[in-house]
Amino acid sequence: MALLLNAQNLTKAYGSAPLFTEISFPIHEGDRVGLIGPNGSGKSTLIEILAGRRTPDEGEVAVRKGVRMSYVEQASEYAPGETVRFIVRRALERAKAPESEWDSREAETLGRAGFEDFDAEAVSLSGGWRKRLAIVEALVEGADLLLLDEPTNHLDLGGILWLEKLLQSASFACVVISHDRYFLENVTTDVMELNRAYPSGLFRVKGNYSEFLIKKDEYLHAQTKRQEALENRVRTEIDWLRRGPKARATKSKARIGKAHELIGELSDINARRKTSSAEIDFSASDRKTKRLVEFDKASFSFGGKKILTDFSFVFTAGSRVGLVGPNGSGKTTMLRLLRDELKPESGEIRRADFLRVVYFDQNRVLDPDVTLRRALAPDGDSVIYQERTIHVAAWADRFLFAQEQLNQPVGRLSGGERARVLIARLMLEPADLLLLDEPTNDLDIPTLEILEESLLTFPGALVLVTHDRFMLDRVSTAVLGLSGTGEAERFADYSQWEAWRQTVTGAKPKGAAKGSTTGVAPPQASKKKLSYLEQREYDALEQRIADAEGEVMRLQRMLESGEVATDGKRLQDTYASIEPAQQQVDELYTRWAELEAKIYA
Repeated sequence: MALLLNAQNLTKAYGSAPLFTEISFPIHEGDRVGLIGPNGSGKSTLIEILAGRRTPDEGEVAVRKGVRMSYVEQASEYAPGETVRFIVRRALERAKAPESEWDSREAETLGRAGFEDFDAEAVSLSGGWRKRLAIVEALVEGADLLLLDEPTNHLDLGGILWLEKLLQSASFACVVISHDRYFLENVTTDVMELNRAYPSGLFRVKGNYSEFLIKKDEYLHAQTKRQEALENRVRTEIDWLRRGPKARATKSKARIGKAHELIGELSDINARRKTSSAEIDFSASDRKTKRLVEFDKASFSFGGKKILTDFSFVFTAGSRVGLVGPNGSGKTTMLRLLRDELKPESGEIRRADFLRVVYFDQNRVLDPDVTLRRALAPDGDSVIYQERTIHVAAWADRFLFAQEQLNQPVGRLSGGERARVLIARLMLEPADLLLLDEPTNDLDIPTLEILEESLLTFPGALVLVTHDRFMLDRVSTAVLGLSGTGEAERFADYSQWEAWRQTVTGAKPKGAAKGSTTGVAPPQASKKKLSYLEQREYDALEQRIADAEGEVMRLQRMLESGEVATDGKRLQDTYASIEPAQQQVDELYTRWAELEAKIYA
């Protein structure tokens, strides 16, 4: 494949702190490069240098003559009055496309991206649709190389799938900064990690994300072996030096020099391999009540749009519910109902007494002028965490902030660093019910993994809204899917919801192009894929699930009755019965998912 771009010996520092030093790499035609790395490693700076938006301190980016590049930055903002059509036509004009082709190229590109109203103002669009528009704007410029900085942060799950398909079939090359592990797995032909842990500061692997992990593990294993060998040799040389060799001998002088060289190499490896990780551990209250929030035939509309219709669901301690649905389906509204900010139009939402709800807001509003010290510890120089007093410097260290950053304004922090500040504040609030609205935006992969571990051990109830399919699959015990037209269904996992949405309902994502078909009758499943006994089991599963959920609700109501609450033995027996009853519900949903996968395979 022909070379499009060659980065040579790029170095960039801010003040005395280097981001990266003398890194080099090529980009060829057909490359789909995923760029990853810890927060603050300089990924956005590097992609801006590639785009010509920023100048390196040293080195250069050599771009082949005639290569066209388009850059989509993290924040997609537009001026008031600019319509979707105006933005696309402005891009076509920049690309010097013949005016006679504007209508067809505009309709084709916007239609494939799912836009209906070409005359809608861009500022009125949601963050996800503005991101789609920014990508469309870059596409119509006819780029040979597309540079994308965290494009999945503002896209909903449907938008991420659209972008995956777009890049998989694209004729252009791309470099994409992303921490979405499934996205990296499905899209990339190469993965580059920008990290000072590597001697060159950059580690590149040909292949997708799983292949990158294999090669990285092999590399780190080899580094460990090298480190062990060096430690043994350095110990030998130090012992020799302590015996006082005569420096006048030529051989002695050479060995002394070699000893210092080995010690320096070992010191360098130790410095590079020294890694830190954020310590995330959410605090739960000491509540014993299992039943926290119950929706009983609740209905709600917002802005004339139906969000819920006769919805019944119980959120219990220990449950981890992933909330999914297209943009505008009501996920944030659902969180507001759980927070008791909104009331149902009909039906009822019952809450446990003195319920403590902690909410992570996707908008992440932090005063940019407040210092990091005050953001982490608003009331003094210490915080109270799990009944212990911790100095703000030690608290900051848990979230990978250096002491010299404490007096720095929050506005100078990266997106990932600001996310860590918000998580640090969240951890100080004991919770029965934890509501997380897009907590993964801007977090690097190591921090995402630690966040997942913390959520898996959180004893309260969790409701998680995220576009990160990997986190949904790993953390959620159930997925609650919102249709956007009032229906809400429970599923075993995200893939089951996606299969149901696409094949059972025949629905297309919201915002399908004008003239596209919606509401298509679901395809007829071939029941021949099930055996006779499996078919009988499948036909009875819906009723069995309803009966099992009814038993869980019956036991939970017993716990609230005065008769059981005052009888110690009955109370203990009822508590003991709830867990296996809930386990049966989960097993039935899992079996349903297995049979559905066979039917619609």
